[in-house]
Amino acid sequence: MSMKSLLWKAMFVAALGLAGFLLYRIFHQYSANQILESFARIPAYNLLLAALAAAGSYLCLTGFDFLAIRSIGKKIAYRRIALASFVSLSLGHNIGFAGLSSGAFRYRFYSRWGLSTEDVAKIILFCGVTVGMGLVGLGGMALIVNPADAAALLGLSEASARVAGLGLLLVLMAYVVVAALVRARLHLWRWSLQLPSPGIAILQVAVGTLNFAFVSACLHALLAAFGNVAFLQSVTAFVLANSAVLATHVPGGLGVLETTVQHVVPDAASIGALIAFRAIYFVLPLILGTGLLFICEFIPGRSRPGKEPQAGKPAQASSA
Repeated sequence: MSMKSLLWKAMFVAALGLAGFLLYRIFHQYSANQILESFARIPAYNLLLAALAAAGSYLCLTGFDFLAIRSIGKKIAYRRIALASFVSLSLGHNIGFAGLSSGAFRYRFYSRWGLSTEDVAKIILFCGVTVGMGLVGLGGMALIVNPADAAALLGLSEASARVAGLGLLLVLMAYVVVAALVRARLHLWRWSLQLPSPGIAILQVAVGTLNFAFVSACLHALLAAFGNVAFLQSVTAFVLANSAVLATHVPGGLGVLETTVQHVVPDAASIGALIAFRAIYFVLPLILGTGLLFICEFIPGRSRPGKEPQAGKPAQASSA
């Protein structure tokens, strides 16, 4: 076994240990009875809706990687992209600093399939931009349609909140316009970048926004089991909470998510809803992703998937 392989397996064991620690951090403040009672109070219909919404979000996240790989002119089968994306992000969401932590796992997969370090860096950058575009898109719509909750939390007037929302949507329009007009290659040190095509830029905005809409729907399905809360309130709560999580890089948004949601929808933000949200959106994918990573690394015949025949070929154009 090579030194590189040993280092990677050591990293996997460390990630597994960190995953276990995070599970402890998430649930140690609640007793087993509290957790069981919380789930027992949520109708099966709400749990099913939340699970479907979470699945929709992770499906959108695979679209981030798919668009990124297309944007740099490479071709990898979607099933492999979905595997790399799900494993990387199910762990990255919980570890914190998702761009870097998920990037390490992405590199492990994509380098096996013929992509270079530069290619993977561009994929990570593209996905990071898509996250930003999605948060800006959904946040802009929430500020325009439901300014009251955001204004109360941010200390703004409702008119100012609407203006801020309009400004966010203009940012999205500007991004697409710049992608259409600026087709020259950009150089950063020894790397060269090119903005995505206008079509891919539009898909970035759409898929990014849809992803956060699904996460908000997951949260809403659970909050609705404990109180009368409008979907747009759930959207506002999640967008503001996720913005704070991205700014602080707290693993899994521990504490930040709960505080923001309880401020926006205090009547519905029960312990039960928040425990269930963490379990469905963070913990279950973490367990599945860790299991898939274990299979890929340690099960004979699965540890070294074959290269895609076209992944390593030079691309006609490369973009971030």
